[in-house]
Amino acid sequence: MLLKKPDSIRSYEITPEQVYRDRRKFMQGIGALAVSALSSSSGVAWAQGVDAQVAIEYPGPGWMQPLISNRLRNDAYQADEALTPYALVTGHNNFYEFGMGKGDPKRYAQNLRTEPWTLEVSGEVEKPGRYQLEDLLKPAHLEDRVYRLRCVEAWSMVIPWLGVPLADLIRRFEPNSRAKYVEFTTLHDPQQMPGQKARFSSIDWPYKEGLRIDEAMHPLTLMAVGVYGQALPPQNGAPLRLVVPWKYGFKSIKSIVSMRFVEEMPASSWNLSAPQEYGFYANVNPSVNHPRWSQATERRLPSPLFNPNIIDTQPFNGYAEEVASLYTGMDLRQWY
Repeated sequence: MLLKKPDSIRSYEITPEQVYRDRRKFMQGIGALAVSALSSSSGVAWAQGVDAQVAIEYPGPGWMQPLISNRLRNDAYQADEALTPYALVTGHNNFYEFGMGKGDPKRYAQNLRTEPWTLEVSGEVEKPGRYQLEDLLKPAHLEDRVYRLRCVEAWSMVIPWLGVPLADLIRRFEPNSRAKYVEFTTLHDPQQMPGQKARFSSIDWPYKEGLRIDEAMHPLTLMAVGVYGQALPPQNGAPLRLVVPWKYGFKSIKSIVSMRFVEEMPASSWNLSAPQEYGFYANVNPSVNHPRWSQATERRLPSPLFNPNIIDTQPFNGYAEEVASLYTGMDLRQWY
């Protein structure tokens, strides 16, 4: 992962002008029926390793299309690793609101209503309120960023996200000096999310997660609204999800409807459900095993059954240089 002083550039500055103009006209003209030219063959540099064409299966709301077309490519956050194929990124998901199986989210999330969508902001901020997602995003510049994703189950992906730095949103809410943590909450709607009606669920819905304020404000932390240059599919946490690449994937909460700024460490769903297995911090740490399996290695997807793609896990998922200072003096075995 390359990390340097950000040097964001417009999409049309990394794509031949005529290709950019044609693509933008194409995107605006036929929306969901279009085919996105997001591969290296189309001249988009960040899409190394992507399939030749990715169908626009989830175009997102109409107001989002101009933001997507004018997105930035942030050179500070690009990976020199092969991207995980789109089909796996959108078809191999943990989103227990829609079922326990990896394919359940794609199977059962397609009717999730994501428009209109509001984000309730409360707690220790000067500007609390219920914000329309459109109003939050329109002043922002969406960025293409490529991050590694490491699941606590010991599989991993490399994903091209589309979103805004969480810090940019937080500054607009003006947290006060008592805001030490941020609590996030997922939509609770059992009629749309059948997993929330399961009789034997291990989670007390709605799903909640949290970050320390300095983690939330870190430049790596992203509020994602898209993947592979298009709007997030429902199974990936549409329309708004967190991405914290140095932490296990369960910290990157999906379909967020509220942010609450608090003084004390908030409860998080998996920590409440199984505190001996899932800590609040959940930093990727190959030296701290899950009680039921090792965290020293991971399966980088795709990983064939008879020729598994096993690689060593890196501390903080390879982002130690950027984030290790956040935990200076902490015992990361105790604060796992």
